[in-house]
Amino acid sequence: MMTASIRDTFLPFALPDIDQREIDAVGAVIASGWLTTGPKTVEFEKRFAALLGVRHAVSVNSATAAMHLALEAVGLQRGDEVITSTFTFAATAEVVRYFDAKPVFVDIDRDTLNIDPALIEAAITECTKAIIPVHVAGQACDLDAIHAIARRHNLRVIEDAAHSLPTWYKGRIIGGLSDLTSFSFYATKTLATGEGGMITTDNDEWADRCRVMRLHGMSKDAWKRYDGKSTWQYDIVAPGYKYNLTDIASALGLVQLDKLDMMYTRRVEIANTFDQAFAGHPALVTPAKSPDSTHPYHLYILRLNLEALTVDRADFIEALRAANIGASVHWIPLHMMSYYVQTYGYKPEDFPIAAEEGMRCISLPIYSRMSGGDVEDVIGAVMDIANRHAV
Repeated sequence: MMTASIRDTFLPFALPDIDQREIDAVGAVIASGWLTTGPKTVEFEKRFAALLGVRHAVSVNSATAAMHLALEAVGLQRGDEVITSTFTFAATAEVVRYFDAKPVFVDIDRDTLNIDPALIEAAITECTKAIIPVHVAGQACDLDAIHAIARRHNLRVIEDAAHSLPTWYKGRIIGGLSDLTSFSFYATKTLATGEGGMITTDNDEWADRCRVMRLHGMSKDAWKRYDGKSTWQYDIVAPGYKYNLTDIASALGLVQLDKLDMMYTRRVEIANTFDQAFAGHPALVTPAKSPDSTHPYHLYILRLNLEALTVDRADFIEALRAANIGASVHWIPLHMMSYYVQTYGYKPEDFPIAAEEGMRCISLPIYSRMSGGDVEDVIGAVMDIANRHAV
């Protein structure tokens, strides 16, 4: 059996789509002398809110900060419980622990890898205050079912939409469908500012609270004290945080917004090419597609049918690396992480679907800067490894 040729250079797992437009935008901000939160950040927030059709977009320095402030705004307190998926990044649960509250994990749907709404209600107690659905890889959870449960039990829904820009659920764009929604602009995301995030909501009170708490609990944004339109006076109304976004990052974000449609279209094209190439191979399972949601493919999560292979996932990833192809894993379920095992006594079998599926996921490179040759190199390497190690 022929072996696929090895690339001359390493293909990273993820790269932001940055060109001269972002460089010029950042240069203009630096030349202006205003580097921190200022007019570019205000413009970025306004354009982001308009894109999603929401009243408020509050910028912060990460999606972690966004979820933290969203939970603070709805009044989460010590001893409260928040239901979320075990199949997510650390931030989704750790922000709950910031309040000395308890993240309560629920298992996932085997096909979409999103939280299984059928299991949520059994996890609700008198201490439950909110649900955080995580849109894995960008494909939307079953929000109608989740919202119905939340209404029955008077719970808040805060979406972890770190992967979901842009995503449409039943024809409606993610960002204004729940109480609050958090987005990420980390370097690998579908819109990248290096570090950054956004909270979106139609609730005036929650938006105001997030704005105050993102900058030390100050009654006025710091930049307003120096723009010539306000005074030096301000008040501290609560012990807040240092979560504000800079104008440098916002300048990046504004250019990235202009490119969002192009980047989305290219990711979908690559995903469709992967689907066609891998379809039908007994060792490879392509991502399931929900009829209710579009898919922005922040991640392309390929699952291995390990029973059809003579190697495990670690060996498969190492073989990709030997072929100069980067890959990653999303994710090891949180209930299998040491902190949650030691704190709550979780065992892998407590959430068996997440444990099983999480151990056979590989995230392949997918980003708009990938050339047609890059895509073919990924396909060639995956197929070569799968064929060489087939049972």
